[in-house]
Amino acid sequence: MAMTLRLSAAQSEALRIQARAEGVSMQDVAKRAVAEYLAGHGRTTPLELVLDAELDRYADALRELARWTD
Repeated sequence: MAMTLRLSAAQSEALRIQARAEGVSMQDVAKRAVAEYLAGHGRTTPLELVLDAELDRYADALRELARWTD
């Protein structure tokens, strides 16, 4: 899938310098950065997204339910 990534002049220059230092394209550096970010921060399922957003909201109810199951 193609996309346009808009960078500031400073970001673009830093990306260009990094790509040149590694002997790869700017696109390769950017793709690797995205992959690394998603590996550390990405969520794989919609359920995980909902849990992240709503778990605190229902924490008291979940603790009460846990007491009933013990």
